[in-house]
Amino acid sequence: MERLRQRLSALLAKAEGTWGVVVEDLDRGTRFEHQASASFIAESVIKVPIMAAVYAAADLGQFAMEDRLALRKEDLVKGSGLLHALSPGLKLTIRELVTLMIIQSDNTATNVLIDLIGKERIDLTMHELGMRESAFSRKLMIYPVDIAENNTITAGDVARMLGKLATGTFLSHRACEDMMAIMKKQQVRNGLPSLLPTAEGQPDWEIACKSGWDTGRQHDAGVLYVGERRLSIVALSQDVRPESALGVLGQLGKEVYEYAKR
Repeated sequence: MERLRQRLSALLAKAEGTWGVVVEDLDRGTRFEHQASASFIAESVIKVPIMAAVYAAADLGQFAMEDRLALRKEDLVKGSGLLHALSPGLKLTIRELVTLMIIQSDNTATNVLIDLIGKERIDLTMHELGMRESAFSRKLMIYPVDIAENNTITAGDVARMLGKLATGTFLSHRACEDMMAIMKKQQVRNGLPSLLPTAEGQPDWEIACKSGWDTGRQHDAGVLYVGERRLSIVALSQDVRPESALGVLGQLGKEVYEYAKR
C-alpha cells in the first residue's frame, strides 16, 4: 500500500480545505490515515449508523422490517429526499424508509426512524460499532432550542463502522449483507464513484456508499468492491467549495480502484 499512501498524501497536500481520510484494505489489514481523529459535522453520513441502529432494534424483536408506518404531517421536513412532497397517511415499510434514507438521503424517512428507535438505541449502536469519538445529538432539519450540538463524526470512527458492516461482524452476517445491499443502490454518486470506469455490461466494481454535504462541507464514505477485494474509503471535508471537494473525492475513489486492480 506504500505507493497508494504516497499518492493519497500528495492529493490531500494540495486539496482545498480540511480533510479527514481513512482508506483500509479490509482483506489485507493495511490502511492509510489522514487526520483520522479530527471531528467533522456529520451531515448525512450519520444516516449509516442510524440504519444500523434500526437493524439492531429489529434484531431485538422490537419490530419487523416489513412493518408499516404512516407518515404524519409533523414528520415532513424538507432538504434531501421526496417524502416531504407526499401526503400524510402514506404507509411505508421500515425497510422502505431505511432504503429511502440511504439511497436518496431522505430526511423525512430519517426522522421517522429516529422517532421509532430513539436516541438511546442510536448511541448504543454507535458505541458497538466503535464510533467512540462521534456523537448523535438531534434529528435532521430540526433545530431544537435546547440542543445546540450538531451530529459529529470522525473518519476513523466511520471506517471502523464500515469495516464491521463489510465483514459481517455487527449483529449477523445476514443483517450486514442487507445493509450493504441497500448502500450499493445509492443514487447520489457524484463523489467517490464519479471517476470510476464504466463499461458495456457489468463493470468490474461495486460501491456501497453514503455521502453528506452542506455549505463548505462535502463527505463521502463507502466500501469499494473490485473483484474479490474490499476496501473502505472515508473522506470528510470542511471549508471547501463543492466543486473542489467533489474533484478530490473522485480522485480518491479512482486511486483506490487502481490500487485494488494492481
